[in-house]
Amino acid sequence: FVLWFAWFGFNPGSTMAADAGAIGRIAVATNTAAAAAAISASLTAWLLLGKPDLSMILNGALAGLVAITAPCAFVSISSSLLIGLIAGFLVVVSVLFFDKIKIDDPVGATSVHLVCGVFGTICVGLFAQAEFTPNTTGNGLFFGGGAGLLMSQLAGVVGVGAFVFVISLIFWNLIKATIGIRVSADEETEGLDIGEHGNIAYPDFVTKSSTI
Repeated sequence: FVLWFAWFGFNPGSTMAADAGAIGRIAVATNTAAAAAAISASLTAWLLLGKPDLSMILNGALAGLVAITAPCAFVSISSSLLIGLIAGFLVVVSVLFFDKIKIDDPVGATSVHLVCGVFGTICVGLFAQAEFTPNTTGNGLFFGGGAGLLMSQLAGVVGVGAFVFVISLIFWNLIKATIGIRVSADEETEGLDIGEHGNIAYPDFVTKSSTI
């Protein structure tokens, strides 16, 4: 709820001007994508898992918000609906995929922010319409603008991904070689909320040994 509410400042605020028409359209596009993604994530989880899953639904809403962020100023409301529906589907299958290959991501952040962030960036090249923000992106592939904008967005995805991967690899290895990354096995079992913060964040999951 807090993230969804805050997105109304984040996306419309990127206009950097008190343009009521643009702000209103971006706010509606943002909300539409989030709602649509929550619905499609619920349906996808129901289909693949046999029942609706609350964590998938919530991540679906976040996936819609992430996916609409890049194109929010350049797409129609109907396009934002489609973007949200696709994002909700993507986040569920992505979470299941990362679980299957044993990538440790208990909250689905990689699926929400990486997968749907890349998808949203590409959506600018697919769904942008020049009428909404003249003299900026032009039309995307689906609106007669050709593949030029899509190729630019793909180049941006690859460029940012390569930069972040290399820099992260360097710094994570430096941290690993100096102060270390993992906590001890005992602290991991007891819970990092106790070792790092001195508080019990999830009392229902605390082991007997950690309360002594």
